[in-house]
Amino acid sequence: MNENESDFAIYVNNLSKSYGSFLALKEIDLTVNRGEVFGFLGPNGAGKTTAIRCLLDLIRPDAGTVCVLGKNPQSDPVAVREHCGYLPGELRFDENISVHSVLEFLRDLRGGGKDCHVRAQELAERLDLNVRSKIKNLSKGNKQKVGIIAAFMHCPDLLLLDEPTSGLDPLIQQTVLEMVKESRHSGATVFFSSHVLAEVQAVADRVAIIREGQIVEVGETSSLLSGRAWRMKVIFAENTVVRIDEIEALPGILLDALSLDGRELKLIVDGEMDELVKALAEYRVESIETRRPDLEEVFLSYYGEVCEKDELKTKGNE
Repeated sequence: MNENESDFAIYVNNLSKSYGSFLALKEIDLTVNRGEVFGFLGPNGAGKTTAIRCLLDLIRPDAGTVCVLGKNPQSDPVAVREHCGYLPGELRFDENISVHSVLEFLRDLRGGGKDCHVRAQELAERLDLNVRSKIKNLSKGNKQKVGIIAAFMHCPDLLLLDEPTSGLDPLIQQTVLEMVKESRHSGATVFFSSHVLAEVQAVADRVAIIREGQIVEVGETSSLLSGRAWRMKVIFAENTVVRIDEIEALPGILLDALSLDGRELKLIVDGEMDELVKALAEYRVESIETRRPDLEEVFLSYYGEVCEKDELKTKGNE
């Protein structure tokens, strides 16, 4: 293992994985710093789960290098998993045993002691989960809580969470995101996949966007957002005649929408606002709202291209 690879919590180089003729991962490169929260974004089928399973040697890649916490998961999988907390996207439990029995079994399997037992109890109370309940009597959301507790209870150095808030109600979702932040503050690294973009934006230091098995962008969450165009909504006073063509002709201005009565104007501003503000000063304006795009819009800027291509193919086949 090269020295620079072991500096990272996760180091992936040229990783590829296929299922028959389907190429799930296409030579991806990825590094996750120790002690950061890293969001892995993509819709279902983009390759998120496949990548996580390769990190834990649950499946073997066709090619590429993987290093997790300074270790090769293929040659030393037990050592890697010992220091990881893993929440799979699909949970499977023995339906006839209690939550308590599941957590005790996993604790013993990891060699955890009293501290692990106490932490599991604390997390169960925090997530409002009755550990005496049998698995078969739990809802999907409560089964998800069992998986979350199992991942967090031994205070691992690296948390690998595949869609962690799936099936949870909004209050519990917020609790899980708080747990992610707390783990980071205690020095752990958190790598989690999601297609719920608001939660990634709330907690992730950096983000990778994966599309059709390829990483299309990696960067700090704040940088991905700050580098994008502004959204602006202008509401004019009644009976105001607006020369839309003149506004559209301004540099860096794109018309997004215009209400039927012409009072509400939505714009995308990519660049300086000075010329636009001067142009609007000629009109009676009731209000102006501006905002940066959120992570969802950044995400859709990549996947929108695929949707447009699919739509064109569909129309071409009609």
